[in-house]
Amino acid sequence: MKTRIREFRMAKGLTQQQLAELVHVSSRTIISIEKERYSPSLMLAYHIAVLFGTTVEDLCCLKENSEKEEIRKGTRKTR
Repeated sequence: MKTRIREFRMAKGLTQQQLAELVHVSSRTIISIEKERYSPSLMLAYHIAVLFGTTVEDLCCLKENSEKEEIRKGTRKTR
C-alpha cells in the first residue's frame, strides 16, 4: 500500500528510527512500510497520522489505493 509516511517524516526532520521510537515499533517496520512491503495496521496508521497532524485517509492515500485496487480487480465503475 502506498503511504505518505516518508514524506511526512522527512518534512518533520525525523529519521526512521526516531519515528519508530515515537510510535513504539521497530525501525524495520517503518522501513518496510515506506518501501511498500508492509501495510500498517489501522492503529499504527492512526498513531502516525496523529503524530503528523493529518488523517489516516491522507497518510495512507486511501482514495488512490482504493482506485488502484478497483482497477486491479476490474470492478472500477466508468464515469
